[in-house]
Amino acid sequence: MPGSSARPASEVNGSDAAGRLVRPFTLTGGRTRPSRADFTLITSVTAVEPQPDGGKRPQPEHARILRLCARPVVVAELAAHLDLPVSVVVIMLCDLLEAGRITARSPRQISRTTDMDLLQKVRDGLGRL
Repeated sequence: MPGSSARPASEVNGSDAAGRLVRPFTLTGGRTRPSRADFTLITSVTAVEPQPDGGKRPQPEHARILRLCARPVVVAELAAHLDLPVSVVVIMLCDLLEAGRITARSPRQISRTTDMDLLQKVRDGLGRL
């Protein structure tokens, strides 16, 4: 309406498009690539108890990741909980891994013989349900 003092919803809740694009950039310190290649979408991540010396206190975003990783969680699920692009989460996970604050466990490789037989049996069993 002309003359209306109502502000757009994006101004009210602070979620304008420009702010959404800037935030991931600031979370990664401007980095666009991870420093390591340890993480895939299905890599399991678990927080490690902080060292007794206390060490450096994590940034708020890193602390949030550590809380979410109190139990094992895969990278894709973590990105969904954080509502951030996977690429941004991976860069932040690299920081935490290098600081010794998390462990990362890649999925086990499937051997073509025994494990494929097991997967076939599971599939057949599910099909009978």
